[in-house]
Amino acid sequence: MLSALATCPRHYTRADGPFVALALDHLIGLQSEEGWIATPGTEPAAVLVQTRQAALALFGFVDPVTTPALGRAVSWLARQGLSDPSGGEPLPNPWLHPTRRDFAADKTRAAAWATSLLARRRGNGSWRGPDAQDVWATATAVTDLSVCQPLFARSAATPDGATPLPPIQGVDRDAVRASMLKGARFLLASGEAGKWGAPGEPDAGLTAMVVGALQALPRPRPADIQKVIDEDLQWIASLQRDDGSIHQGRLANYVTSSCILALARSDGDTYAKVIGRAQGFLLNLQADEGEGYSADHPFYGGIGYGGDERPDLSNLQMALEALVASGLEKDHAAFDRAVRFLERCQNRSESNDFELQSAEGRIVAGNDGGAGYYPGNSKAGFEVLADGTKIPRSYGSMTYALLKGLVFSGLDAEDERVQACWKWLSEHYTLDVNPGFEHSSDPTAAYQGLFYYYMVLGQALDAVEIESFERPQVSTDGKPVVATVAWRKELTEHLESMQQADGSWINGKNGRWMESMPLLCTCYAMVALQHCQ
Repeated sequence: MLSALATCPRHYTRADGPFVALALDHLIGLQSEEGWIATPGTEPAAVLVQTRQAALALFGFVDPVTTPALGRAVSWLARQGLSDPSGGEPLPNPWLHPTRRDFAADKTRAAAWATSLLARRRGNGSWRGPDAQDVWATATAVTDLSVCQPLFARSAATPDGATPLPPIQGVDRDAVRASMLKGARFLLASGEAGKWGAPGEPDAGLTAMVVGALQALPRPRPADIQKVIDEDLQWIASLQRDDGSIHQGRLANYVTSSCILALARSDGDTYAKVIGRAQGFLLNLQADEGEGYSADHPFYGGIGYGGDERPDLSNLQMALEALVASGLEKDHAAFDRAVRFLERCQNRSESNDFELQSAEGRIVAGNDGGAGYYPGNSKAGFEVLADGTKIPRSYGSMTYALLKGLVFSGLDAEDERVQACWKWLSEHYTLDVNPGFEHSSDPTAAYQGLFYYYMVLGQALDAVEIESFERPQVSTDGKPVVATVAWRKELTEHLESMQQADGSWINGKNGRWMESMPLLCTCYAMVALQHCQ
């Protein structure tokens, strides 16, 4: 499994979460003083095989904990006469066992192998293995497909690295409703007994997101869709815990916030008490004096996934939307605290006092007005100045999240922080990509989080009540011109043109952040279309 996570296009690392870190630590914990890695009680003949497999897994994760363990394992293998853990491929490419080496440089053989693998994939995305070893079979298939994938990467790109989207076609209001109804039908068909999650395991977060997407469909809704909405709202409310949260053990903030948003859109005050208790849970999540954070701490005012996880802008904007929907009074101190965290995510040195001296150098805020993921960090990387100082790069989805968060926290359009944020967004406005990843060496980087980008774009611009704006651009003959952007119409037309025949939407260019899931992209698209209307 670890080998598959490391080699897939997403290239997971230890920092991506406990599902990676705990697995790595488990392997390292099995290592003997001599260096071999094997399950306790393993027959001596199998220790060599397990150590080789463990070394291959560890090879994909370079960090201060993993690398020494890998070195000890490789040294032990060398003493057993196996200098190359891959079984023949010289380092640093141990992933390619002999079979994979045969097709890694041969497009024809790679195509045949990839096609045969995809033909054997089951409906839930897994592969069946011998003796019910489905996890092993799926991990092996993913690793093989990851070796094949670079041979089929798109090469037709514009000079800035962006592959054009399908041509925009004009649509009217009736066509938009028809598009949303197709999306709703897809969502219903992809569920199980009106709920969503793994087979037989309905998930509160996914179900709440789908309910929110179904609620985006304008009334009057078809009776079967409304029935699912009403039944799922009751089920979501029944999951509330003693602390007011609504989740099933993970992503407490995201799931509780999604549930609040769905419940708040219901008719009447049926769920008022449930929403009120959930509101209290979100307030308790905020990093403030109650948890020992002082106002000068970089994470003060932020909210993370829940529990002790580091706050980030994506989680905070989601929580702020839920708090507003829950009816939290506008002058509540939580909004003032949130602004402190939002300021430290924004590249605006006048209001951002963040500075970090680390082993990798000094990190400070820039001045373009955009935003990164959390203080001192950006998924778009860093700009490195001549003296080595690093500035987190601003990018689209988080800058719209910043605008959304500032507005929900009570700042008006005349505020200098809002103005700086809007300047970056208007200068970088596009629906072709998630802007800000221009400096990445990965030609698909600008497509990561594209449908999330569409959703927060619609939410933020709708919240600030902007109908159109002027954007400087260059005409085909090279002259500067000013174009009027009617964003609601443009975003509607883009999403209409990208809808699949079955009613779904999917990010076919970069599946990072789970956007390879049609279910998730369809929810994002439906919510975005709601804000376009």
